Amino acid sequence: MPVFTTIPHKAFVAAVRTLAGDLSAGDWTPDFIIGIGRGGLAPAVYLSHATGLPMLSVDYSSQVEDFADAPLLRLAERTRRGERLLFVDDINDSGRTIAHIRKPFVAAGATAAVLRFATLIDNVRSTERVDYRARTIDRLETKDWFVFPWEAVAPAAAIAEDAAEVPDRIA
Repeated sequence: MPVFTTIPHKAFVAAVRTLAGDLSAGDWTPDFIIGIGRGGLAPAVYLSHATGLPMLSVDYSSQVEDFADAPLLRLAERTRRGERLLFVDDINDSGRTIAHIRKPFVAAGATAAVLRFATLIDNVRSTERVDYRARTIDRLETKDWFVFPWEAVAPAAAIAEDAAEVPDRIA
């Protein structure tokens, strides 16, 4: 049975403020914050408000071409013109989402000068690295299934189903 750990709204806001602080303290500023749907949309909206930077979105979780891969290709073209993009997601767990998103940008020649990633939670065991994180975990030690504020309204059965889809992360 997985351990469900609820992220309170106050902790979520604190995590967004950590990301905003890290962005403002650095020498790199994105032209756009890109929320990765579904889990990265709420953090991206909050980060956009915290930084005053404009936000766009990509709906990776839907796997609907017009809303998932097609926008990535258009955004990759923008990086060729030097526009800087910060992709935001809730958690970098396995790295699968980031790897999928990074692929068209690598093909377009995008580098860290124009493309970066931020997450609320970063698993050190992930196959992909992020540039900004509010919290780090090690999936060998932390098996919790994190329930973010926007997921807390889902039925408990739906949350359990989501967790059951990736048993290797929580067992």
